[in-house]
Amino acid sequence: MLLLLGLAIAGHAGRLLLGAPGAPPGELLAPPLAGEADPSRQRTRATQLARPLSSHETVDINQASAEEIARLPRIGMSLAKRIVQDRATRGLFRGPDDLDRVPGVGPGMLAAIQGKLSFRGAGPEVTTLSSDARLSTSGAYGKSDSPRSRDPVDLNSASEADLMALPGIGRARARSILAYRRDKGSFAAVSDLGRVSGFGGALVARLAPLLVVR
Repeated sequence: MLLLLGLAIAGHAGRLLLGAPGAPPGELLAPPLAGEADPSRQRTRATQLARPLSSHETVDINQASAEEIARLPRIGMSLAKRIVQDRATRGLFRGPDDLDRVPGVGPGMLAAIQGKLSFRGAGPEVTTLSSDARLSTSGAYGKSDSPRSRDPVDLNSASEADLMALPGIGRARARSILAYRRDKGSFAAVSDLGRVSGFGGALVARLAPLLVVR
């Protein structure tokens, strides 16, 4: 017991001798980590990222971090991280319709963030967001990915993966087509696609050369 008491007294004396004046107890045992961020700067950054977008402010979906994307209406951090992961895995978003390929993004959310996005680095910049947004064929598609180079997809037999491979059709729209086919029966014509939720006239017209009905 005397030995343990002596060790405790020696340790306390060492802290008094080696510690800086006014340093809190235990500081020598838990020194600050190298490169540790200033808490005040962290709070400032968190406040900036938490504020909503102004009426004229947009987010570059092809360059923004998950924190910046999370500032968009109805997009939380979890979905923002999925968008960034999809961008890293499948490449840049060419326009509004490409965002629909990310799980959790559908027509309702696209409408909520209308006019809040830009798409730099993937052809002509598009800032107006709607389900009928048009993309320039020469800018939005490479030569090897031209709509006319693809075999037509049969609306009545295509799988979810087949439909998602089409431009402007993500998981939500592909599932809407499958649900329509299940509930309403086979498509009689490609134009019937306009009856499916999330498909406007302009989008149907753009997809028409890529589709068939058998």
